[in-house]
Amino acid sequence: MSKRILRKRLQDLERADSYTLWREIAQEVDALEGHAAWKADEMSEDYDYLLIKERLTQMRALRRKGDVRKLVFLLHEGLHGNIGNISNPQLYNAARVGTKSLIESYVEEVVRCLDYICVGDFPDFSESEKILFFKRTGGVYGRTALMLSGGATLGMFHFGVIKALVEQDLLPRVISGSSAGSIIAGIVGTRTDDELRNSFDPESMNLQAFQRLSLKKALRGGSVMDGGALEACMADHVGDLTFEEAFERTRRIIGITVSPAEPHQQGRLLNYLAAPNVLMRRSIVASCAVPGVFPPVMLEAKDFEGRVVPYMPSKRWIDGTLSADLPALRLARLHNVNHYIVSQTNPHVVPFMTDKVPKSGVTPFARELLSTSGRNALELARQHIDPYGAGRVMHKLHNVIRQRYSGDINVFPRQSPRQLLRMFANPTPADIRNYIREGERATWPKIDRIRNQTRISRAFESCLIWLKERQREKRPGETPEQRRQRLRVI
Repeated sequence: MSKRILRKRLQDLERADSYTLWREIAQEVDALEGHAAWKADEMSEDYDYLLIKERLTQMRALRRKGDVRKLVFLLHEGLHGNIGNISNPQLYNAARVGTKSLIESYVEEVVRCLDYICVGDFPDFSESEKILFFKRTGGVYGRTALMLSGGATLGMFHFGVIKALVEQDLLPRVISGSSAGSIIAGIVGTRTDDELRNSFDPESMNLQAFQRLSLKKALRGGSVMDGGALEACMADHVGDLTFEEAFERTRRIIGITVSPAEPHQQGRLLNYLAAPNVLMRRSIVASCAVPGVFPPVMLEAKDFEGRVVPYMPSKRWIDGTLSADLPALRLARLHNVNHYIVSQTNPHVVPFMTDKVPKSGVTPFARELLSTSGRNALELARQHIDPYGAGRVMHKLHNVIRQRYSGDINVFPRQSPRQLLRMFANPTPADIRNYIREGERATWPKIDRIRNQTRISRAFESCLIWLKERQREKRPGETPEQRRQRLRVI
């Protein structure tokens, strides 16, 4: 009887049309398969459960006692994202929903302590000391970024990933996009929260970016697609906003990668810090300029008077995936990112991705040997080939091979031959709807892991924002209780 019920619920899980329903069924399946008991058992060789239990007990006791200074000391000296190996992927491979209850209780208690420190009024712990604590400890703890890969029209899958995260209030503020991913990042980065929630209707999207040139124009320009059509599409979605203007409008930190078309240049991550006045739409067009498909692109920016002018007019830029499909290191340097969610749709990467993690946590020897051999062979060829002509092609290929295409949490689609054949075809509303649903469904099993592994960093960020706003809005003569009521903080 139980096997028949399990098969039925697994079929229902595949047909679930919302995350709420999916999660409800997944929890039933976990119970039927014995995973609920696994979650309740705090012991495991996959993490230091004794350390986590000890720190949980200490934090809870100090919070209940109201000893804020000792609590701050405890958090400041020992709070980091993978304490006791609690981010071990093995801990999220057993159950479909959640992980060990001890880990979830630990994360919940950390957030409760941060909220307690944030909103509490303590005679021996001032507002300025609070802000300093949240800045320093939050800075050490780090933050999460969402990285959207290339993949031509396969990148419409990213829309579904974004939609699933938005609906659960889990969308990171730091988002990077390369090639097709830059299109999605640009759309997300120019919309407020309310606008974004209404942006997933396929009928309202103008994604007619792929217009073929005539044979005569293709031979003359060296590309088969019309860059003007792609730019018109982006103009409809992001307008003439610069990176800085987009940031001021949405507070989202958007980064778009571009690669140099000429030698002696390095790939760049364009964002509101590194290129504040560059037009986002031109950056997207450049990041999508796959060699031979779209022509190289000159960037544009706004000058001091707000006029649109060429940016580095002698330089041209191409497909961002060639230099940095996932610019993890640059995001870490610029935005204190140390945890990465990756939505990966590149057709040369997805077939090799899997959610199964070896028990040892290392790459299988055969795959590592193949990858190392490929990189070494390309490096040897690059050194012995003429640096121009074929040498440039070899250099670009070497850059592609040596990149890392995964993060801490990876979301990827199931590719089909039909999808690959339509990579450079304009998606219909039905196509977009299918991509969005596929992206959502691929994200749902990762939601609890994302929520658990980003909850503390999100709490640091929200507490610091609240404290700064309260400091600005503090009114003379107002009691702490009146201030809490006015700011609607519980």
